[in-house]
Order: sequence, then structure tokens, then C-alpha cells
Amino acid sequence: MWKKIRAFLFGAPKDVHSEKTFHSISLVAMLAWVGLGADGLSSSSYGPDAAFREIMTPGHDYSSLAVFLAVGTALTVFVISYAYSRIIEQFPSGGGGYVVATKLLGPKFGVVSGSALLVDYVLTITTSIAAGGDAVFYLIPRGWFGRAALAISPEDIGTWLDPVQRTKVTIEIASIGLLMILNIRGVKESVAAITPIFAAFVLTHAVLLVIAIGGHLGDVGAVTQQTQHNLHSTIGSLGAVGALALFVRAYSLGGGTYTGIEAVSNGVPIMREPRTRTAKRTMALMATSLSITAGGIVLAYLLVHVAPDFSDPTKPMNAILLDKVAGPWRLGNWRAGYWFVLVALCSEAGLLFIAAQAGFVDGPRVMANMAVDSWLPHRFAALSERLSMQNGVMLMGFTSIAALLYTHGNVEKLVVMYSINVFVTFSLSNLGMARFWVRHRSEHADWMRHLPVHVIGLTLCVIILIVTSVVKFAVGGWLTLAVTGLLVTVCFWIKKHYDRVVAAIRRLDLELADPLEEASTAPKPSVANLDEAAASSRIDRKHPVAVLFVGGYGGLGRHALLTLLRMFPGHFKGIVFCSVAVIDSGVFKGIDEVHALEKRTHEALSKYVQYAGWLGLPAESTFATGIEVAVEAEKIATELIQKYPKGLFVAGQLIFDEDTFATRLLHNETAFMIQRRLQHAGVPMIVLPVRLNLKEGPRLAAPSLTEERAA
Repeated sequence: MWKKIRAFLFGAPKDVHSEKTFHSISLVAMLAWVGLGADGLSSSSYGPDAAFREIMTPGHDYSSLAVFLAVGTALTVFVISYAYSRIIEQFPSGGGGYVVATKLLGPKFGVVSGSALLVDYVLTITTSIAAGGDAVFYLIPRGWFGRAALAISPEDIGTWLDPVQRTKVTIEIASIGLLMILNIRGVKESVAAITPIFAAFVLTHAVLLVIAIGGHLGDVGAVTQQTQHNLHSTIGSLGAVGALALFVRAYSLGGGTYTGIEAVSNGVPIMREPRTRTAKRTMALMATSLSITAGGIVLAYLLVHVAPDFSDPTKPMNAILLDKVAGPWRLGNWRAGYWFVLVALCSEAGLLFIAAQAGFVDGPRVMANMAVDSWLPHRFAALSERLSMQNGVMLMGFTSIAALLYTHGNVEKLVVMYSINVFVTFSLSNLGMARFWVRHRSEHADWMRHLPVHVIGLTLCVIILIVTSVVKFAVGGWLTLAVTGLLVTVCFWIKKHYDRVVAAIRRLDLELADPLEEASTAPKPSVANLDEAAASSRIDRKHPVAVLFVGGYGGLGRHALLTLLRMFPGHFKGIVFCSVAVIDSGVFKGIDEVHALEKRTHEALSKYVQYAGWLGLPAESTFATGIEVAVEAEKIATELIQKYPKGLFVAGQLIFDEDTFATRLLHNETAFMIQRRLQHAGVPMIVLPVRLNLKEGPRLAAPSLTEERAA
């Protein structure tokens, strides 16, 4: 029953060996714009809103600054987008800010950028869902929620005392759960499901901007005169420096507008070949649509004379704009304007919900890149049978739910928390690229054409980062910085642990010399000797055989074999080495990478077979390619037990002196998982513990080469 439910929710497994699989799950530029651009485009719902509220406060009208905000917003989008287009060219395999900072500034800068991105993507999901909930519930009269909702005091609106807020947050949590299921099924499936909502948003907001801006072209003279008068009044009231400071503050606090741009460079691996060209097309679509929409909305606020509703601060500015522009439309007795506003707000709410898609697409990808580099538990680099990063998707979903509950779905607080970290990554990426062009200027004749863009982008991003962090530190900025700092600390601890494990295993390689290295310097054997060796390597199926699961060729596998032979002296008359070529996110970039993995696995097994021959034992090897080690190992075992009825399956398992929650989290108990599956299938298997003291190395005696051969 569980398998049927799982197949219904998440779909059937995908074939990793098929070229069609890689083609079918990749995204063309248009779908990538939907899946990754939704985050950037949806920010036009709250970025311009946040910026405009800073220049329109109770008793103060500094709306003339909106002209500069509109121009600044559009230019900033293009500057950052152009900078990331250059990043896509230099890093065609993707990775975004984490890879850029790691390669160009160093691993320590990389882990800071990656940690900031992870927190940012969690808040991408939370902010988008919360803003979408606000847009939906704005359309619903409070009277629908009963007398308790009407009797609530104004200061308690939006808190847990408000029944409307509790209902809203409950629905938002369910929405996050639905997106988790869609993304576990696969990226392309989730993008295809949200395309109609994206199209509705683009169409309705294009109509809105054409009417709001184009309809007031005849009033340009009057509006210009009013704006000039307001600007003189603003400078007279605040002074030139004060007006500039207010503009910088509003511009910086509207920084949520630019937060989705990085998603494209991080999502290059899921795009259709040629990936670089597809990614650059996607970036162009995102930059154009976002700059026109965000800049146009700020300008429309000014032209239509839209002001915040100070009696209801939760009322979105875009809703006020739509009411003012389209609300009066009528076709006879039909309230066309009402239905247009309804469709536009619903599409905006829908886009905000699906903007969380970028967090589910790119967050697990950053997590996987960091896991491959051992900054995070290796399990986050694993793929599910649907070829999605299931562990990362689930972690992103649950942490975003926690953030939603902590903030009570307060969009204003979330936008502040959200926009800080993305500018940490933007700043490091532009710093790295500026350093790259300077250091490699002799290799690139056009370096002076690209360098100024990254310098300007770095300057803008640092200004926004500093202003937002200082102004909104007490409102929620401190929490973002604290959580990011804590995550960086945890990453360094994880990296240190994995480095100690690797060092311990390397000590094992040094203690146990490799006879194959010595043999490689010896003269090559004749053809007759090779034929004789091949005949002696054939295993007699009637005798007991050991089937040993191994990974890459090294001292760990050789020690496991010698330990087995000591435990059963003279019992086994042959060895079969088995391995599983695991396809994780680091490998899953195309069918060529899968073939390369299989080649490396075959070469490692061949060395084990040669090593067994050096010990005087006939040996063979086999391997399977798949996503989950235990599943593929069970398939191998059920086939081999038919071929070798007296076979005993063996695997080594690292055991630490201190068995803690941390070691269980960072290391999979793969051997025990295989053992449970094989025992259930009636196949005999034992697990050889390899105890590791991270200070002393593995607790296995390291025999000399002579002693090995004697064994």
C-alpha cells in the first residue's frame, strides 16, 4: 500500500541510463524563466511596495523620489543580471554564488556565500508563500471568519490572536507541503504545473502597466510640474543630504526586488543543452520582465497618485493600484474592472506561491554542492529514484515552515530577513568576478569591458546590504545574521570532522603498502603468463566464495579482505568484488558523466581483482549503477547467490569510538542497510566493523606485504 501511495504522490522511478531521461527533465529557456524567474518577477509584488512606503509616510509626501526609484530599480536589475550572465559564461556547470566564491575567493568565502544562500532560499519560500497568502486573504471579507474576526482590535490584527491570521498560516503551511511533493516528483513536472499562473500574471500586469503609464502620457506636463514642486519641497524640508539619504534608504529597503536574479546561474545544470546559451536567454527574459514590471509599478504609483492605506497597513500597494486603475471599468452592467482586479490579484497571489519554487529548485542544489565538498552531510548530495534531491527538498520545506511559524507570516519582517543574505552572496560574487578579471586580464582582451559592471554591482550590493542591516537590525536583521553565522560555524565543524575521517583512512593507506604500485614498475608478463593467470583466476562455483562489497580502491578495502581471510582461514576458494556506482547530484549532469563514473568503478574493481590474484586467490568483479546503494546491492546479491550457492556476502562498516547523533547524521550505515535487505531476501551476509579513532586512525593491524601474501 505504501509503495502505491508513494508512486501516486511522487511518480515512478526514472532510468538513469537513458539519454531521454536527461533530455526530458531539462528545461528550455521559457520553462526555466517560469521555474526560476517566478521568484524574481514575483518580488515586484513586495519590493516596490516596501520602497514606496519609505517615501510616503503619515503626514509626509516625498513621492517625487519615485522617479529616481523607478530608474534605479530598472538599472540595478540590468547591472546585476549582466554580472550574472558573465558568471554563467565563466561557470557553465552552474553553482551560482557558492561556486563563484569558492573558486575565485577561496573555500572559506564559499561556505559563507553558500550558507547565506541556503538561509536566503528558505526565506524565499517563506516570504513568497506569506506574501501570496496576504494577497489572497485581502480579497476575502473579514466577516466571513465570524464575529471573532470582526471584534479583534487593530493592534492584534496579524497576530496569533487573529483567527484570520491563524487560518492564513495554516493554508500557507499546506501550500509548502504541496510544493514539497511536486518538487520530489521532479523539477520539470512542478514547473509545468505552474505555467498557467505565470502566464496570467504576465498578461494582467502588462495590461495594468500599459493603462497606468500609457493612459497618463497626456498628463506628462502636469505630472512633471507636480513632481518638480514635490522635489523642491522635499529638498527644502530635508535638505539635499537628507533627501539623498531618504532615497538611499528607500532604494535599499526595496532590495527584495532583486533577490531572485541569482537563481538562474545556480540552476544551469537543469537547463537544456547548450546550457550556457539557454541560461543566458533565461537571464535576459528575467531581467527584461523584472525591470519593466518593478520599475513600471513604482512609476505607476506616482502617475496614478497611489498612497499607502495607513488605516490598514496590511493592504498591498499593488491592490490599491489595481483598484484605482481598473476598478471603475464596466461593460454595460457587467463589472469588468472588478473581475480584472480579481484575476490580477489571484494571479499575483498564485505567482507568489509558485515563486517559492526557486527555493525548492536552487536551495537543494546549493546544499548538494556543499555536501559534495563536505561542508554539509553527504546525504544531501544523494538523489531519489525520481532523480530529485529529496533530502534537500524536505529540509528546505520544514525549515521554511518553522520560519513561517516564527514570524507569524509577517511579510514586512520576512522581506527584511530575506533581502539581507542575498546581498551577501551578490557582493561576494561580484567581488570574485572583479578579482577574476584583474588577475586574468592578460588572457581576456575584453576584460576592461566587463570589470566596471562588477565593480558597480559590488558597490550597489554593499550599499544595500549595509543600509538594510543597520536600519532593520532590530526588526529581524539580527536573526538572519545570527542564523547564517551559526550555519557557517556548523559547516566548518562538519568539514573538520570529514577531514579527520579522510586523514584517518589515508593513514591506513600509508600503513598498508600497495603491492600493485610495486608491480607497476616490474616488466610486463608474456601472453602465455597472462593466459595462465586468467585460467587460475576462474572461481569454482562448488566451493565457498566470499562476495565483498567495496568502494574505491584503497587500504580500507584491502584491510577488509585481509580481516575476512583471517576470520575464515583457508575457507574461501574465491573472491567476488562488488560495487555500486552511485549517481548523486555531482555526477547527474548528463549521460557522459554516468559513463565516466562507471569507468572509474570498473577500474577500481579491476585493481581489487589484481590484488586478490597477488594473494593467490581467484577473483571476479561486478557492479551496478543506481541511486541507492542498498537497493542496487540487493539486486546484485540476488543474482550472485544463484551463481554461487555457497557465497557469503561481506561488507565493511566504519564504526567510531564515540557513537553520537552527529556521527550517525554524517555517516550512512550502508552496510547494515544492505544486511537487513539481504537477510530479508534469505541471503547470508556479515558486516565487518572497521573501528576508527579519529586521533589515532583505524584500529586494524597493518601487516607487511610478506605477511599479507602469507595470509
